[in-house]
Amino acid sequence: MTTSQSWAVVGCGLVGAAIALRLQAAGFQVVLIDRGEPRRGASFGNIGHIAAEQCEPMPSPATLKSAVGRLFAFGGPLDFRARDVGLWGPWALRFLAASRPTAAAHGAELLARLLQDPLGAWGRLTALAEAPEGLIRPTGHAVVWSTPEAARRGLQAWRAARTGSATFRPMEADDLAAYDGVLAVRPSSGIRFSGTGQVSEPQRVRDALLRGFQRLGGRVVHGDVTAVRPVAEAAEVVLADGAVVDADKVVVAAGAWSARLMAPLGVRVPLIGERGYSVQSAAHDWPEDLPLTVFEDRALAVARFDGGLRASSHVEFGDPSAAPDPRKWRHIEAHLKALGVVFADTPDRWCGPRPTLADYLPAIGRLQAHPAIHYAFGHQHLGLTLAASTAEILEQMALGRPAPVWLDALRIERFN
Repeated sequence: MTTSQSWAVVGCGLVGAAIALRLQAAGFQVVLIDRGEPRRGASFGNIGHIAAEQCEPMPSPATLKSAVGRLFAFGGPLDFRARDVGLWGPWALRFLAASRPTAAAHGAELLARLLQDPLGAWGRLTALAEAPEGLIRPTGHAVVWSTPEAARRGLQAWRAARTGSATFRPMEADDLAAYDGVLAVRPSSGIRFSGTGQVSEPQRVRDALLRGFQRLGGRVVHGDVTAVRPVAEAAEVVLADGAVVDADKVVVAAGAWSARLMAPLGVRVPLIGERGYSVQSAAHDWPEDLPLTVFEDRALAVARFDGGLRASSHVEFGDPSAAPDPRKWRHIEAHLKALGVVFADTPDRWCGPRPTLADYLPAIGRLQAHPAIHYAFGHQHLGLTLAASTAEILEQMALGRPAPVWLDALRIERFN
C-alpha cells in the first residue's frame, strides 16, 4: 500500500521507534525525531521485562494502604522529591481519585485488553524489522521471597490478582535449587510465570527497530522539539535550532516530556516523571538459563542481558530532568551484596523517568480539537511491554480503520 500522507513521530524511545516502523511499513512517509540522548529515557535502562501479568492498576485501595511502609525513608522503594511537590502534589490528587474501587476496576479491565498479546505483537514487529533472532525471549520470569511469611503474603496477593494471559505455578525444590551458588541463601519460596518474557537488552531492541525503519525508507532527524503546532489541516514540529518539520500528521511520543508539548495545544496532562534506577555489571555469574527474577520483598528485579547483569528498583516522583539521587544506587547495590550476587564494585549506573499518568493508563489517540496531532505516551512501567501493541493501534488509526470502542477510554481528553 502507498499513501501520500507524511507523518512525524516525536520521540525515539521504544514506543516512538515502534510507531515509526509500523507507519513506514504501512506505506506512509515518516520522519522520526530523535533528541539523540538514548540514556535519558526509560527505554535505555529498564529491566527489559515484557510484563503481560501486570493487569492490576497501581491506583487502588491496596496501594494506598501499603504506601507509607514502602517509603524510601523507611527502607522501601517509594520516594517523593520534596522540592518537586508542585509537580507531584496535583498529580497525587488525581491518583487518589483513580484509586476508588470502581475506577480501579475500570483500569484493570483496560489494562487486560492492552495486555492481551504483548509477546505476539513483539513477534510481529521484530519480523517487520527483519531483526535478528533472540531479541525477544518468551522465557517467563520468577518472583521469589526470602522468608516464609513474605511468601505467604506474596502468594496470597498473586492468587487474588488479575494476570491476564500470563499464568504462574509455585516453584518446586528444583526451581529454587537453581539459585544455589548464585545467591548466598536459597529463596524461601517463589512462583514461576509463563506467558511473559524479556528482551536481550532494551537498547539493542530499539536499535533493531530503527534499522528496520531506515531500511524501509524512514528518515531520522536529530533535534530537541520545542513545539508541535497545528497548521490548517496539517501540523509542524519546531526544533530548538529553529528548523521546522512539516507533516500531514504528527505523533507525540516523547515519554515523560510529552506534557510540555501538549500544554500549548490546550491539553492539561497529569503526567509525572516516575524515575527508576538501575545498575549493570559486565562481570557476574548469573546463569544464562536463570530467568529474570523479582525479589519481591526487596522490591528488586535482576535480569541477565547480552551486555551484563542488570538490577533495577525504585519509584521516585518528581522532575524527570533532575539530577539523580546516588542513595538509590547505593540502596540497590546493598541489596545485591546482601543477596550474595556477584557484581562489579563500580557498575554502570543509570536513572531515567517512566512517563506516568495519574490513572496509570497510557494516553493513545488523536486530539479532538486538532485531528492532525496524535499521541502515545504515559505507559508507566509498561513502555517496553506495550510498545509493539501501541504501534499496531496507531497504524490502524493512520489507515482509517475502525478502532475498538474501549480505546476511547485512553484518550487524553479523559483528564479534562
